Amino acid sequence: MDTPVADKIIAKKENGIGWVIINNPEKRNAMSIEMYESMAATLVSYGKDPEVRVVILKGAGDKSFISGADISQFKERQSTLEQVRAGEAISERNNKALRECPKPTIAMIRGFCMGGGLGTAITCDMRIASDDSQFGVPAAKLGVGYRFSGIRRLAEVVGPQFTAEIFYTGRRFSAQEALQMGLINRMVPAAELEKYVADYAATLAGNAPLTLKAVKQCLIELKKDPAERDLDLCQKLVEECFTSQDYIEGRTAFMEKRKPQFKGK
Repeated sequence: MDTPVADKIIAKKENGIGWVIINNPEKRNAMSIEMYESMAATLVSYGKDPEVRVVILKGAGDKSFISGADISQFKERQSTLEQVRAGEAISERNNKALRECPKPTIAMIRGFCMGGGLGTAITCDMRIASDDSQFGVPAAKLGVGYRFSGIRRLAEVVGPQFTAEIFYTGRRFSAQEALQMGLINRMVPAAELEKYVADYAATLAGNAPLTLKAVKQCLIELKKDPAERDLDLCQKLVEECFTSQDYIEGRTAFMEKRKPQFKGK
């Protein structure tokens, strides 16, 4: 059963997968400030929930993943520098919750993935998109400034050259172009997207949770400046894998030629 976390954000758990559904199709799933706050709360909750092994973000309908920020809020809530800073802080808290989620995260993209939507997508561990998706950051067409952290995240995914092209042109890029840039991991036919992503996530959910947690933490630390990395935490999580019941189960299942049943402990 779907659980309404907020008017425009829906959380749904099934088969080890925690879904975050952006439910604002009348505005092509544009994100309001309130939606960012609700999404962050959902991600924190999923991160603590042992029943959730993988998190998938998707947009409601077939027109858009996230088309960007809800521009209708700009006049009343984003018209002064102070308001802009407050809105950015809320958006960054959401990105932090997504970036630091201890579970693997997948952006399931169909249709528009623009502006802040692209920022959300690249903060996920993986991006799987339909072949009719479109990507872009139209900041230069709106006079919007982008913070260093957002530009850095995009450059970490596609490199400085493609980051420059995306920001300088402000144009839309096809799914094929996004695949060539390394912006997305996989491109699949639109009609197959939901099943493909659900099957992909099920594979991840069947793997050892402690192993995934250790890898995820290493990836989190890798994106930090070297002086800020907590390598001791990474080592601790790696060692917990080797002292776990799952490690015994994995070895035993391999010898018995059966699928392991991992418990995350």
